[in-house]
Amino acid sequence: MMRAVSGVEVLPVASEQVNETVRYEPHENPPVALTVGAGVQAALSIVAGIVLTPVIIVNVAEAGADYLAWAVFAAMLVSGVTTILQAVRVWRVGSGHVLMMGTSGAFIAVCVAALVEGGPATMASLIVVSSLFQFMLAFRLSWFRRLLTPVVSGTVIMLIAATVLPILYGMMSTVPEGVSASAGATAAAVTAVVVVALAMRGPKVVRIWAPIIGIAVGCVVSVPFGLYDAQPILDAPWFGVPIASWPGLDVTPGAEFWALLPAFVVVTLVGAVETLGDAVAIQRVSRRRPRATDFRVVQGALNADGMGNLLSGLAGTTPNTTYSSSISLAELTGIGARRVGVAIGIIFILLAFLPKATALIIAIPGPVAGGYVTFLIAILFVQGMRIALSEGLDTRKAAVIGVAFWVGVGFQGQLIFPDLIGEGFMAVLLGNGMTAGAMIAVALSAFSELTGSRRRSLRVAMDDDALPRVLDFARGFSSRHRWDEAASDRLAAASEETLAILSQYGGEDGGTAKRLRVSARLEGGAAELEFASALEGENLEDKLSYLSELPQAPDESEISYRLLRHYAHSINHQKYYGIDVVSLRVDGPSQSAAPSH
Repeated sequence: MMRAVSGVEVLPVASEQVNETVRYEPHENPPVALTVGAGVQAALSIVAGIVLTPVIIVNVAEAGADYLAWAVFAAMLVSGVTTILQAVRVWRVGSGHVLMMGTSGAFIAVCVAALVEGGPATMASLIVVSSLFQFMLAFRLSWFRRLLTPVVSGTVIMLIAATVLPILYGMMSTVPEGVSASAGATAAAVTAVVVVALAMRGPKVVRIWAPIIGIAVGCVVSVPFGLYDAQPILDAPWFGVPIASWPGLDVTPGAEFWALLPAFVVVTLVGAVETLGDAVAIQRVSRRRPRATDFRVVQGALNADGMGNLLSGLAGTTPNTTYSSSISLAELTGIGARRVGVAIGIIFILLAFLPKATALIIAIPGPVAGGYVTFLIAILFVQGMRIALSEGLDTRKAAVIGVAFWVGVGFQGQLIFPDLIGEGFMAVLLGNGMTAGAMIAVALSAFSELTGSRRRSLRVAMDDDALPRVLDFARGFSSRHRWDEAASDRLAAASEETLAILSQYGGEDGGTAKRLRVSARLEGGAAELEFASALEGENLEDKLSYLSELPQAPDESEISYRLLRHYAHSINHQKYYGIDVVSLRVDGPSQSAAPSH
């Protein structure tokens, strides 16, 4: 597909600034001492949460001390295995990034109900079955690309911060009986001040250790106040494996299983949306040079999350999920190396067999942990804002973000119709702000998509007849909407250049992509085009960003990229396993063409 380009002005694109705070990208290998140190401080940040969730569930359900010992042991073991799996990525399972895995607090209500109604075996079976829905979502994630958008995932991350912060504030003021409340405030303030000061003004070498230094200083300050209780450490055994307490599975589920299954599935899918947001965010903070989101990484993260739930069910413990503090830690320390994720997983596995070491970490006073994690959650909230606004802001996106966020906050604070919600299934769905807000965000995105103008589509084989058929499709779209000649030519040219670029990529079998689906609809006076096919090659957005930094040399292989950047207002390329989706926005006759990002 040759074309003359004389007389065409290719507009430059300002490249994004390199993130100099990233010291080690996922494929790079930091020194062993730094790897272990980063792994220890990351483990310190979430191990208490991993243990606390099964403790709350088992104690509330009064399931017994023997089962509690097993649930904590299995939760640590599964968290370690899946954290390693997230980092190393086996086939399509794992993100290839540092995403810490641990027990999910979102399941507390449904797991308590399962234990009370049917016992540990029933809960285990429910977790196993609901995990299959997460695998299905990961497998067909491209089907939901118009619903699970950056706006939705960013809003969910913001809601995670909003729902966790009240808990952290409560931890800061929680002190043992007889200890002054000012002791907790002092320990929390000292911890937060040390972490923030080192993170903002500390040398690069010290900044990496800011979290663990802050925790250490906070613990030292806590000792004179009587906040640090060493007795549980002394009482805990050095080694322990409570295998005899494994509950097994319920292979003949009763009525309570089918009654609780919908709630488990809903919470699992909402947790998957959280994982989706985490997988998008971790890519942004782990690279020096910004890249387009790779949705194969997101699919891998979802598969690893599903594997965590499956293993949790088989092991008879509480479900797994990604911990969003992974993003904050990566941004704070500048370390995104996969081997750190492996180190974190190994530490979790070792701690599972060493109850005394686990007790040492759990003994960190609540005010100290609250002061430290509050800083991480604050960073996480900003990351959510960045993702939600990454594709610009219009009235519809503002409505999704604003309504979903504040409705989620309202339900979290039990401020919205608390008397009507009561207890039971609705309380499970709406009692958690992240769950309620995520459902609202997805529902509003679906409403926006369904009420938009009708999409017209074309299916075509990638052969010599593809170009005239795609051009006819583009011209027909322009004619139906009565575009002038200039806008019609711009749309046709953008379609031609996109097809030319896709023709350069090889398919999964080494040849060109077999089939192509093109769809178009009118939105805000502009044409939204979507090209979907099975491809192999680099991301189109990354290629355009790379070209923007180079002189405009007459390289024939780059002509289509440069022309497409000129004709299209915005370009988005989503790579999934088995399918690539290139989305374009081309200005209509009432709009002036602007360069893409």
